[in-house]
This record gives sequence, C-alpha cells and structure tokens, in this order.
Amino acid sequence: MKIPHLALLPSLYAKECPEKTILFQRNRETNSWDPISWATFNNWVEIIATALYDLGISNDKKIAIYSQNKVESFVVDFANFQLKAISVPLYATSSKEQVAYIINDAKVEILFVGDQKQYDNAVAIMNECPSLRKIVAFSEEISIQKEHSIYYKTLLEQGASSKTDFRKEMGNPEYLLNDLATIMYTSGTTGEPKGVMLIHENYNEAIRIHNIKLVSMSEEDTSITFLPISHVFERAWCYVCMFKKASVYVNEFPLEIQERIQEVRPTLMCAVPRFWEKVFVAVKEAIDNYSPIMRGIVAWAISIGEKYNIKRLSKGKKANPFLALEYYIADKLVFSKVKKKVGIENGNFFPVAGSSLSNEILYFFRCIGIPLMYGYGLTETTATVSCFDYVGYQIGSVGNTMSDLQVKISDDDEILVKGKTITPGYYNRPEANKESFTEDGFFRTGDAGKLVGNHLYLTERIKDLFKTSNGKYIAPQQIENRLSAITAIEQVITIGDKRNFVTALIVPNREVLQSWAIENKLQFKDDEEMLNSQRIKDFVMNQIQEAQKGMATYEHIKKFEFIKKGFTMEGGELTNTLKFRRAFIINKYDDLIEKMYKN
Repeated sequence: MKIPHLALLPSLYAKECPEKTILFQRNRETNSWDPISWATFNNWVEIIATALYDLGISNDKKIAIYSQNKVESFVVDFANFQLKAISVPLYATSSKEQVAYIINDAKVEILFVGDQKQYDNAVAIMNECPSLRKIVAFSEEISIQKEHSIYYKTLLEQGASSKTDFRKEMGNPEYLLNDLATIMYTSGTTGEPKGVMLIHENYNEAIRIHNIKLVSMSEEDTSITFLPISHVFERAWCYVCMFKKASVYVNEFPLEIQERIQEVRPTLMCAVPRFWEKVFVAVKEAIDNYSPIMRGIVAWAISIGEKYNIKRLSKGKKANPFLALEYYIADKLVFSKVKKKVGIENGNFFPVAGSSLSNEILYFFRCIGIPLMYGYGLTETTATVSCFDYVGYQIGSVGNTMSDLQVKISDDDEILVKGKTITPGYYNRPEANKESFTEDGFFRTGDAGKLVGNHLYLTERIKDLFKTSNGKYIAPQQIENRLSAITAIEQVITIGDKRNFVTALIVPNREVLQSWAIENKLQFKDDEEMLNSQRIKDFVMNQIQEAQKGMATYEHIKKFEFIKKGFTMEGGELTNTLKFRRAFIINKYDDLIEKMYKN
C-alpha cells in the first residue's frame, strides 16, 4: 500500500472519511473529550498554513513548538508540512537556556507556546535570539505582550479571513520525500543537544514498516498520548495512528495520565518502562496484602497465564480446551480485575521502549495477558529499530528487527543500522555526522548488543560502561534493570567507575518500607529515622542480593545509600526522555558516594 506524504494526509482523509474522528481533546470545563473529525482537522491545517504563509513562512523556514501535548500542536505540524517548512519540537519542560540554544541553532522564526511559564521564558530570551520574530500563545489564559506576540485564536482568524492562496503563490509545491520535516533535538546526557534531521521519507518509511508489522491495528483502535509528542516515539506513533485512522486522545498533562487512561480505556498506548514498573509495583503490593487463600489463587492464575500466553500462544500454538477453560477462569478471577483497575482492559497491544525493561516485569505482564510490545529505537532511527512480534518473541530481547532495515553488530559489539528510517544527519554538525556513520553508511547507535537470528538483544549503552579499578567492565543498566523489580526500590543508579567495587544510590519506596516495618513491629519517629535504620537497610540489601543471583561477583552491589529525594528532570538528574544524567548525579552526590568508599 502506498503511504501518502504527510503534507497530503489531512486532505486525503478529509475527502475519504470526513466525519471519522482523528483526535480527541479534553474539555476541562465539562470534563469530557471533544472529538475532532478529519474534515475539521484539515480545515484548521489549511487556515493555519495560510496564516503562517502570510507571516513569511514557507520553504525551509523553521517553526518551533514549546508546549505540552495539544491538538493545536498537530495542526501547526501539518500546516508546516504543507508549506514545506520545518517543525522544531521542544520539550515542555525545557529551560529558557535550552530553548535559546535550540532557537539560535535552528534559526527558528516563530515559536508556539502552551502556558505562561513557557511564554515568559520565550519573552526572556527574545533579545538573544535574533531569528525569532513572533511568539504565538496557544491559550488565551496566557498574558501576552502585544508588540511581538499573538494568540493562536487570532492566527486562526487571520488565516480564515485571508485571501491568500499559498499553494498558488508557492507555485503549486511538489511534496518530496527528501524534504526536511523536523529537527528533533536530543536531550543529551552530556554536552549540548544535537538536532536530529528527520526527512519525510524517514516518517513515511516508519509508517510503512509499522503497517506491515502491526496487523491487528485498525481504525477501530484508540490511543492516548502518554509521552510528549516532542519525543520521537510518541510523534512517530501518532503518525502511524493517523495513517491507520485510529483515534488519538491528546493528553495534555503527564501527571494526569493514570486518570485519563481510566477515562479513555485505550486499546493502544506507547509508554516508557517506568510506567509499567510502577504498575508492577502497585500490583505486587496489592497481592502482598491479600489473604493467604487469595494469594494462592493469584499464584495459580499466573501459572495458568504462563502456560497459556508464554508457552503456547507466544509460540503460535493453540491452547487445548482444558487450558483455555482454566485461562478463562484465571482471567475472570484475577487478570481482568488488574486490567480494569489500570484502565487497559480493552488493550490490543502496548508498545514500550525508551530504556531497559526488566525481564521479570515483562514476563509478568505477558503472563497475565497484558500484551506489552517491547522494542528499541532512537531519535536518529525515527524510533523503532526492533520490536516484539505477536508470536515468536523472545523475553530478554528487544524484539525482531523491522522489515527492510539493515542491522548488524560491529567488532566492538555496537549496534549499527542502515535504511530509509535513518536520519541523514545532525543539523549544522558536520563533525558529528562523520563520527556517527561508518564508511559504508551504517549509523552508529552507541548501544552494544547482539543478534540471534533477527532477534536483537541490547546489552548496554556503550558510553555508560564503566571499568572498575580491577579492570572489570560493568554494564550499570543491566544491574539497575534487575533491581527495578524490587518493590522497596523506587529508583537506583549504580557507581563503580575506577573504583574497586560497585555501590548504588537508591531512592526508596517509602510506603513499602513502612509496611514492612509495621509487619515486623518496628517503630520510627519519622522517615529519616526509618531510612537510617540498619534493619531497614538489611531488608533492602537482602532483596538486592536475591536479585543479583547469577551475576558475576564483581558486578554485585556491596554498599548503598538512600537518598531522600527522587531523580527528576527539574532537579537535573534526568533528561527530558527520563534517562539518567550519570555525570551530573555522581557530581551532585559526590560526598555520599565518597562516604561509601571510605567506610
């Protein structure tokens, strides 16, 4: 099936299925979700494209969107595509310094903002960003300065009343696959962010290969935006949904996602492993509080789920009638209740990627019939390099490589990829481009892995590997991945570079520790006393030692310290894509780390 250029998709579907709902936006006054049809969406795109053209935007001009997820963001994107302009998505949480850097690097002319803080940041940097001509505020609740800013509503009115025919004035533009579509700046764990150029062919090919892979996906599906659409995973996923005519619920506020999932009951949702780790911990905590009889029923149900989903269905084998009956009972008694509580009882499948997901957690959800489709990809690869198939997937892998994408492993175990979804390079970074591609045109992912058939196994981020003073290489993410399944641990980062043993900083799950303390008749006057308790530390260390079974001795965590505050983007410990900024964390907690190695 021929995949249309994204610039042509709205008008094509507005003719083909004008009343079909493509997007839902939440009405905060009525607490309901308002549907937006393809006809309406296309009309908005045409109007905004006209208004932007009147503001001097056309071929290769840059527009940035600095906002939470909004329907308007999609409208602006597709208007840009019609003008052969380039979208530069910014994370809603970006600081004014980060925004200024990107605007200057990309030479952005118009900036769309979503809230007052983003607007104030934009105003504060205007004098240091000579290319920036205008700020457009999506919300009329934002207080603006009229000399350089307008409201999105005003832009709509200007476009609707304009007599301009932008296509005619542009000479009836030809939409080409090698046109630059977006510049997506990587958040960067170290150094300045780099602008990943993604051309229309990259998105077009991503849609094509997902259309081949995701055979159960249809226009009856519904998805909700869990991640920001400034993240390549969510953006490319939404484009796939649009092509498939699946409706997308645009969730604006990330902290509200659990409530919105329960409202929407989506059949699809892409998410990072952290979400499923939290669900896993909540489920395990609930099970621990069950009566012995109920815990026995749950254990029986999970064993049936393992036989049914892992040992039969995942291998393409049909379950016998007796096992099918047992699974029906297990689902009614246990699994359906878990799914309904989360809001995913209608699930078709749920793509998950962005970082490592523990095998234990993945296995558990697959057992109970929650079809996580685990995968791997980068901004530079337009997201997916590999993901689980419906059958034949291997727990421990990050799935099968995508159709028509070449993947190979270098002599030093680096994953190399080549194909039509791969970026042509970094914007304004000729030296980085030389370093990022091999002589035969393969992109260097920076990740270590192995291929078994077409199953890809991810071992470590090469740059994150550290070497102990004893000369042993340690893959910290592998250790952290194992420990993420421990309910008493909220977050963990391992330390050991040039040290003689491995240690960890742990953000504890205080509720789990408090429950354990009550069960063991321990009383503490406050959380600080609890976290300093040797009994509590011994309890956590015992769980760590259990999780480390089968690992090399030199990989074992010998000591750890609790930290009181979790790692956050605001605190600087996490990137916008929720990856650890290891150097920053190690520097921030230097005194605590030195304490572990001195004692």
